[in-house]
Amino acid sequence: MDVPAGQSYGRPDLQPDVCWEAAYSRDARFDGRFFAGAVTTGVYCRSTCPVPFAKPGNITWYASAAAAEAAGFHPCRRCRAAASPGTPAWAGTSAVVSRALRLIVEGALDSGNVEELANRVGIGSRHLRRLFVEHLGATPIRIAITRRVHFARNLIEETDLPITQLAACAGFRSIRQFNHAMLTAAGEPPTELRRMRVVSQAHARRSGLLIRLAYRPPFHWPCLLAFLARRAIAGVESVHANAYRRTIEIDGVAGAIEVRHAAAERQLVVRIELPRYESLMQVVERVRRIFDLDADPFQIASRLSCDPRLKPTVTAHPGIRVPGIWDGFEAAVRAALGERLADEAPRAALAKLARTFGRPVTASIHGLTHAFPRPEDLAEADLGAAQIRGAAASRIRALARAVSQRVLTFDASMDLHDAVARVRVVPGIGEEMAAYIAMRAFGEPDAFPIAAAKIPRAVECWRPWRAYAAMYLYGRYQLRV
Repeated sequence: MDVPAGQSYGRPDLQPDVCWEAAYSRDARFDGRFFAGAVTTGVYCRSTCPVPFAKPGNITWYASAAAAEAAGFHPCRRCRAAASPGTPAWAGTSAVVSRALRLIVEGALDSGNVEELANRVGIGSRHLRRLFVEHLGATPIRIAITRRVHFARNLIEETDLPITQLAACAGFRSIRQFNHAMLTAAGEPPTELRRMRVVSQAHARRSGLLIRLAYRPPFHWPCLLAFLARRAIAGVESVHANAYRRTIEIDGVAGAIEVRHAAAERQLVVRIELPRYESLMQVVERVRRIFDLDADPFQIASRLSCDPRLKPTVTAHPGIRVPGIWDGFEAAVRAALGERLADEAPRAALAKLARTFGRPVTASIHGLTHAFPRPEDLAEADLGAAQIRGAAASRIRALARAVSQRVLTFDASMDLHDAVARVRVVPGIGEEMAAYIAMRAFGEPDAFPIAAAKIPRAVECWRPWRAYAAMYLYGRYQLRV
């Protein structure tokens, strides 16, 4: 393989000696942050691979799986390099790269092109390509292709979907394109990968599709599950037997998901029930957002621990995540009804709203009956039927009209300032409410939905992880916001 060994590609801070030190430790916190390509075998591995690495002179380091595959390496079967946690949202030092990555994850290049992506983040396409190569070692197109290939491989190994349907779910426009991409990236055609898989008995006994999503440990599952349980809307969501369940609707198709924690494998196991699976990739990415699977807890904890006020809590409760939500409009409606970081929204009113205006959903998951209402269902609705009146009803209708008319969108290309400004165009949405929506709906890591007067000193030292600081403060002080 004609690749210079002993070098690193993508991200100026990716130093070979540091990569070696992390790889020798097999520390799971570094999983997915860089990859080792063995020039002698043409295989790339995660830093946690149980197989001993080749000699230093035969190893090349890459900032992303896409960069390794662009150089001609295939993923290791032993450590399942293609199933490693995705490129962290903080990768590199460029906010533009971070925002563009979020758009790619949401499918911006599945139907669009790099020029359109560059326009959405406010720069030229040539400059965007240069930034991606500098910080990730691969172009935006290569990142998008690698994402589709890895998702398809997960479906091949974990589900019984026919190959043709599977290719469409992963965003490939033809079987020929799919076969070529899989052969190039994995070194094997899709049919051979399917033949080699091992299907678990647990999967065989369950309905729907089973998908496994990796994360970087530590992962504070009890804290995240408790947060969601306190806000679960009857009929739409439930938390029972250490699992989270909810109804979903995407592209007009309604179904349900069930999420469990497989701590030993450092994965979430997601069961998805839909009548058809054309939007499966978007479903999976939304689940990743709900459970904040792209976070790097080591990086976040290192920053927050610099503050002696937070260090004891961060040390005692590692891996706390910022809970997301299935749909941005749902987050805004919850906030309009009074939900905040430490305040539960009136769950009875939300349940009544879902039963009255939501679409009925047929699912085998017990207790789930309705999807959350769409914006167009509430824009001119008489919310008194759900016992919601006065200022709250006016805010919800205004939100619904703004989303229906696309005055308000939950676009991943926006930074914190843009996200808050966009939400605040709706009458009755204050700064704290907007910050809470930005935290949960936009996945904004620096949103801080707590009144500054309730914090004894300035919080600037917590940037850009103020949302995580807020979660730690909520858990420690039970702040009323």
